[in-house]
Amino acid sequence: NLGMFGIKDFAAVINPPHATILAVGAGEQRAVVKDGEVKVATVMSVTLSTDHRAVDGALGAELLAAFKKVIENPMAMLV
Repeated sequence: NLGMFGIKDFAAVINPPHATILAVGAGEQRAVVKDGEVKVATVMSVTLSTDHRAVDGALGAELLAAFKKVIENPMAMLV
């Protein structure tokens, strides 16, 4: 996690024997379009590096989709 140092975007290197590593960038205020209107939102970059010999890329995509769902609605972790 280099986001705590203000790094916006990066790709982490997998160190054996690990199969995946998640790189989390810093959150930053950006203009986004919501319901046809431009609004300010906090956006962060997340990159999953995966060793495809150990983990199928589709499974990695499912992990990122689940992570996105939880990070966008953290109260869901309490129920």
